[in-house]
Amino acid sequence: MLKIKSYVKVKSLAEAYELNQKKTARIIGGMVWMKMGNRAVSTAIDLSGLGLDTIMENDEEFVIGCMTSLRDLETNEALDTYTHGAMKESLCHIVGVQFRNCATVGGSIYGRFGFSDVLTMFLGMDTWVELYNAGKIPLTEFVNRKKDNDILVNIIVRKQPLRVCYMSQRNTKTDFPVLTCTASLINGCPRTVIGARPARAMVVEDTQGLLSGFDTMNREEKIQAIHGFAEYAAKSVPVSGNMRASQEYRSLLVQVLTRRAWETVGGVSDEN
Repeated sequence: MLKIKSYVKVKSLAEAYELNQKKTARIIGGMVWMKMGNRAVSTAIDLSGLGLDTIMENDEEFVIGCMTSLRDLETNEALDTYTHGAMKESLCHIVGVQFRNCATVGGSIYGRFGFSDVLTMFLGMDTWVELYNAGKIPLTEFVNRKKDNDILVNIIVRKQPLRVCYMSQRNTKTDFPVLTCTASLINGCPRTVIGARPARAMVVEDTQGLLSGFDTMNREEKIQAIHGFAEYAAKSVPVSGNMRASQEYRSLLVQVLTRRAWETVGGVSDEN
């Protein structure tokens, strides 16, 4: 059971940051995950009065407030166009519309949950987080930082030439994912992200350069590179088993989803 001693709807980020320095204080967003745990919260800090529930776009970036709902991300036409439908695909399987109307992107990113479709998707783009105290840092750095009492204010997606594909495997339609995968070319640079391992999402380092120069390859070269990288990813991505899937099944999924996602990005899948 979640027990809250006091509730404060803050009037500024400075007030929120000061209150959040207490170990038993918590920033509250949509409350969809927090309410499911057993914990005592001395002060629940509500950011809903600070106007952080918007998606702003300019020529260089998208700035997404931490209180923006997953449903707003899912239905945003500009993000859908920029990601070629991948953003919507990463969100539409999360429980249901009512849930996505409550859950916030800030909670999904700051929580760095192992099952997070959202984290896997944003890691596949040139994404930065804006923290109240630490400032702006790349999401690829933030994902591995130790949790502290800072406040996530905005998620910033820098506009780069992007080709991206998001895929996930689920045992049932609205269940937690068994495995998630994003494949992307960010200004020509390949990036692969695997999540729900069941640990938090990670960027797969292409240490062998198997996808180097991917954009300049012909169809046969792309297919060969994709198959080689998918096998490499299956061997190098740490996975484990839980109630949803065994370690062996997840390892197989790494190879299959990586191959399929890159075939889509490269335009060499059977559907192309």
